[in-house]
Parts: sequence; structure tokens; C-alpha cells
Amino acid sequence: MASKGFNLNIYKKIFPFKKTIDVDADKSISIRSFLIGAISQNISNATNVLESDDVLSTIVSLKKLGVKIKKVKKKNYLIYGKGLGSLHLKKNDKLNFGNSGTLARLLIGILSTTSNIEANISGDHSLNKRSMKSLISLMTKFGANFLPKNKFNFPLKLISSEMPIGINYNAGVSAQLKSAVILAGLNSYGNTIITENNKSRNHTENMLLENSKAIKIKGKLKRKINIFGKKYLNSIKINVPNDPSSAAFFSALTLLNKNSSIKIRNVGLNPTRTGFYQLLKKQGAKIKFVNLKKNNNELRGDIIVKYCKLKPITASKEYYVNSTDEYPILFVIAALIKGTSTFKGISDLANKESNRTVEMQKILHQVNVKTKLLRDGLKIYGRGIFDASNKTINVPSLGDHRICMSTFVLALLTGAKTKIKNFDTVFTSSPSFLQIMKKLGAKFEIKK
Repeated sequence: MASKGFNLNIYKKIFPFKKTIDVDADKSISIRSFLIGAISQNISNATNVLESDDVLSTIVSLKKLGVKIKKVKKKNYLIYGKGLGSLHLKKNDKLNFGNSGTLARLLIGILSTTSNIEANISGDHSLNKRSMKSLISLMTKFGANFLPKNKFNFPLKLISSEMPIGINYNAGVSAQLKSAVILAGLNSYGNTIITENNKSRNHTENMLLENSKAIKIKGKLKRKINIFGKKYLNSIKINVPNDPSSAAFFSALTLLNKNSSIKIRNVGLNPTRTGFYQLLKKQGAKIKFVNLKKNNNELRGDIIVKYCKLKPITASKEYYVNSTDEYPILFVIAALIKGTSTFKGISDLANKESNRTVEMQKILHQVNVKTKLLRDGLKIYGRGIFDASNKTINVPSLGDHRICMSTFVLALLTGAKTKIKNFDTVFTSSPSFLQIMKKLGAKFEIKK
């Protein structure tokens, strides 16, 4: 891993490659393993954990809350659980979530129904700009308070509920909000009932189904999730699969790089995370899932990807739920396919680390790819693979790892002279990204 606080320059196209790689472990599952381990009984064990900035922020926050966490060896941790409702913090002490929206929403879910919590909560510059209005509204229903009133972004003061009662919640596209409600419901009196019309990421549910009787799920398409409050949580033992979202960038690079192929090992293939791959298969992509197995209620396996010609993408809002993180790289793919691609139901992209729709438009316009903003979507007028060695791409400091990685792929495929500020933000999810790119033959310069 390179040192923090650097920019990245890319000047050359990538050559064809045939490689086998291992991407970084899944960030979503890594963070959840620490959080759920902390509120469970006895000692939990998490292996193949992602050791990134966001996960480090999780560990630091939990230690402040009185949780003992021991690193056994690389990527292997013991979490000494304190049990439900047992986290504690000095009055008005500070919790900093760094860049992690996942940590912020899920830990606030836990703390909102934990007695005697008064915490000053904040994040880095990027996270502090993101609206937490929906989260605050939900946690207020459990009885938590946030000060100042009518302020919906960090920094804030969280005052936990003294008598949390379970709520009913109709879930939208956000798995983080759903998980926050589940975690708040675990320490509430009575039942919390979540109705879900479109199944979003279910890592929290899978983990809890492993270690407790606190959760029951009915239905497949329209799901009802029942959370039974104040139930005993057993310790967990989890091996974290590798991240399908990180794998998406290398898959995209392979699909569009003539005569290339790649095998990506031990990737999480939970159906709520594979929308990116299913969508591209529909457009003719040569993608295979092999060596499938299930562990900790999570499907995993190897992904084999080969270069091929793709049809323009038509992505209805149904795809968004299961491929949220991959939309910036999907926009890049669409730009490099001949024909018009259309993405709908993407308004939530405005609420990520940056406004991802707008920022990716700006980047594509720098290499003369035309786009059209729709009421709740985006059209991209794809040029096919083209040479942009006479063009320059400049990416400002956005604090958005997905934008940085997507632009990197665009630069390698077009040859555009590219400068990406604060590329170190990629370490929040993929500390091995540059190492893997180097293995594939990418040429780049790190500028401090």
C-alpha cells in the first residue's frame, strides 16, 4: 500500500492480460462482523477481514465503546462481545466514523437504543456533507434524539433512547438503513417489523440468522423481517469472502480490453450483490461463476471474465438495488460500448460519497462522451472503444473511492492523460487496488 495523501497520474493504455487475482475482502461484511461481534456474547472470530481505512475506523470506534478487539494475525481478529445494550461511552465523548457511511449508519442504529449514550458524532469532510435525514427520522422513532434539531448532517450529538420500542418500517433501496433499523430493533422492547418489496443486501440478516433467534424472515420477493428485541446473541465465527464490488472494476477492465481474460477467486456471490454481473450477462458479457459454495449463509465462488463485445445497457430501477456501488463503473462501460445506454431509478446516487451521476458525467464529458440527465436517470451515448490520448481527464478531490477507481479504468482503456487527486481515498474499500492493477500491467505514477 502506498502512503496516504497522494495523487495519481495515468498516461498509457493497458495491454491485453490473462491473469488470476484475489481482490480485497468484502467491506460490508467486515464492518458488520465487528459490530455484531461487539453486541454478541462471548468471543467472536472474524477471518479474512478487510484491513482498510473504513474497517480501522470501526475498530477504533468500538474500542472507544469498551469493546476489546485482538488481532491474532493478519486479517484475523477476536472480538470480545459485551452483549446487547452493554456498550458505553464517556458522556459527550467523540466518535469519528471517517469516510464510512456504512459504519455511521449501522453504529448509530446500535447506539440509538443503547442506554445512557451521549455522543458527539462526526466523520471526515466527505461524510460530513452527506445527509443523514432518513436515518435520523428512523432512529427518532425508536426514541433517540439528535442535536441540533433539524440538522441532518454531521457533526451531531446523539442522545440514545431510554425506553426504545420496536417500530414498523417499509424498507427502500438502502441496505444500510435497513440494517440500522435491524440493529436498533435488537435492543428494543417488543418486535420491529420490516417490510421489503425489493430485496437489498442481506448480510446483516445472514449474520444474525447464524447466531440468534432474534430474527425471522418470511417471503422471497416481498419479505417480512421480524426482529424480536432483547434476545440473546451468540458469538459468531465468520470467514469474510472477497468483495464483488472491488471485483467489478477488474471485470470491467477485462470485458473491454481486447484478448484479455481474468479469474477472480473466492468472491462473495450473494444474489443481492451480483446485479452488476447479471446486468452485463444480459448484454452479452462472457462472465461465469464457478466453484460455488456456501459459508456463513453467504454464497461465494470464482468469477471468470473474458473480453467480448457488449450490447448497450438498459438498466431499470430494479437493477439498482443489487448493484448500487457499481454504477460509476457501469457508466464507464456504457461510454465504451457503441450505442445508447439508459439507466433509471438512480436518484440515490446523489447521496453517496459524491453525487456520482453528476461527477461521472463531468469525467465522461472530458473525453467527449455525450450524456443526458433524465428525471431519475441517465442516458450515455457510447462511442465504443476509442483513443483519447490527446485528451486530459482531471478528477478533483471528491473523497469518493468508486469515482477514482472508475476513472482509472477509463484512463487505461482510452489512453487519456489522467490526474486523480487524493487517490488514497481508494484505501477505504480496496487497499490492494494499485497492486492488482500493477500485476495486470497498468502504468501509473504516484505523486505526493
